[in-house]
Amino acid sequence: MSSLKTDPARFEVVKNALFAAAEEMKIVLAKTAYSPLLKVAGDYSCGIFDTAGNMVAQGPDLPIHLGSMPDAVRAIVRAFPDVAPGDVFIHNDPYDGGSHLPDVNVVAPAFHAGRLLGFGCVRAHWPDIGSATPGSYGAVTEIYGEGLRLPPIRLYRDGKPDPAIEAIIFANVRTPAERLGDLRAQVAANWRGTQRMAELAAKYGTESLLQIMTEVLDYSETMMRAALRALPDGEATFTDIFDGDGVITPGASTDETFSVTLRVEKRGDTILVDFAGSDPAVAGPMNAPLTVTASGVYCALKMIADPGSLIPPNSGAWRPVTVLAPPGCVVNAQHPSPVVYANHEVSHRVADMVMAALFAIAPGQVMAGSQGTSAVITFGGIDYRSGDRYVSYESVKGGFGARPTKDGINAVASTVSNMSNTPIEIIEMSFPLRVEEYAIVPDSGGAGRYRGGLGVRRVWRVLARPSQAAVCCERAVTPPFGLDGGLDGAPALVTLTPPDGDPRVLNSKGGFLVPPGSLVMLQAPGSGGYGDPALRDRAALCEDLLDGYVTPAAARRDYGYEPV
Repeated sequence: MSSLKTDPARFEVVKNALFAAAEEMKIVLAKTAYSPLLKVAGDYSCGIFDTAGNMVAQGPDLPIHLGSMPDAVRAIVRAFPDVAPGDVFIHNDPYDGGSHLPDVNVVAPAFHAGRLLGFGCVRAHWPDIGSATPGSYGAVTEIYGEGLRLPPIRLYRDGKPDPAIEAIIFANVRTPAERLGDLRAQVAANWRGTQRMAELAAKYGTESLLQIMTEVLDYSETMMRAALRALPDGEATFTDIFDGDGVITPGASTDETFSVTLRVEKRGDTILVDFAGSDPAVAGPMNAPLTVTASGVYCALKMIADPGSLIPPNSGAWRPVTVLAPPGCVVNAQHPSPVVYANHEVSHRVADMVMAALFAIAPGQVMAGSQGTSAVITFGGIDYRSGDRYVSYESVKGGFGARPTKDGINAVASTVSNMSNTPIEIIEMSFPLRVEEYAIVPDSGGAGRYRGGLGVRRVWRVLARPSQAAVCCERAVTPPFGLDGGLDGAPALVTLTPPDGDPRVLNSKGGFLVPPGSLVMLQAPGSGGYGDPALRDRAALCEDLLDGYVTPAAARRDYGYEPV
């Protein structure tokens, strides 16, 4: 703090006001959005950015957007050097700072007395952005099949929307009224953020605000470098196997696995993560833009280096971190590779991989493998109750990995995700679906001195009319890993049960037709255990047995314990 040019008290006040503005943007969006995915589940992030597009403050949103949101705003800065008050911009191009097409970035500049202060940005996941599959989650082989791709575009001028641009957008989505409501909510949230920035400039002066925004970035960098210095130096590698890309070759029953390799090199106050040796791009949409890959790296490093969450998560915090990957490999996607699954699936897995690699360097600072997936399922069709088209998008919660000193967490969105559960009542009220089961899965957390968090099973019945569904889930083939003698967690499982038939196991990625009356079950993965199961406290194991988290058979098999 001694290097600050600003009075420390004023710096703290303004820094916290910027983060409060980002959080207020989140509240505005939640209160005005239309889709359950935004207003209830919270699949979005809000941020305050400087004039160059660097993220200064992010709300308590999704770590998955840490790496790529600044690139999205920088794309606007490059495309529009002539921003003016009342402008609003939109884009979702994964090859120009986006993540995947359903994540739509809405950006607005902030001004005071004619001076540009920076930008607000809201990245929100739209439940549908077109394509051949409701929810835009088909296993296609080119970006062109994934839906409407928008380069940076000026959507509003002088505070008014461009009707021609909106007409193009809403002609390409299945539920245009809901999309319009979500888009207006994103604009409203941005305007609240830019309003708060203008108020700070009016109160403290434009130059003072701009100086403090720069100092907030420097502050985060300083803190991150100090946190990295506290970790041991070293070098480690880790390779993991991914389930597949959703594209099944003729004659095969499932898609082919692929591998990702990373090397971590920690030296002093810097860290390098290099993905050389990873497999080349795959045919299906499991190719991650490098900014998406970086988000997984940043999330894991923030958890490892800053477990107390003292470092403001912004662009300054990532200056000591270098992420490299060969262009065209599966974690540095190049146009026109499809990307829709990779946004969350690859970043989830990368966060776990960083943990596994750093176990060799700082074992007391990492956790076992978490669920490693957002476990997404979409349904779409015609709602028999209204005759209107619908699209439902859900992310089923899994296990959070066991830690060196405590158990994992059951039934949560882990690592790069921070979404809430969508309540059954909301699903059944909004869509022609009935949730038949929603339960924690016993024995899905890996055994260990500290048990892995448990995954969740959710079962939907499609009512009255057929539905076109799609699933996107990792960890069906390679389960979440345990560490230091801990056992792996349970893998994912997806089944379809017709009204007059037996359950059929589905591939973990891709679209399928659901006849009316059928049941679809998605069991999200658990997570890995940490430490030798024989060392688990017997009182904690008995409590697990009483709660139904561990069955008597698993207690005998994994812990060598005979329940009374």
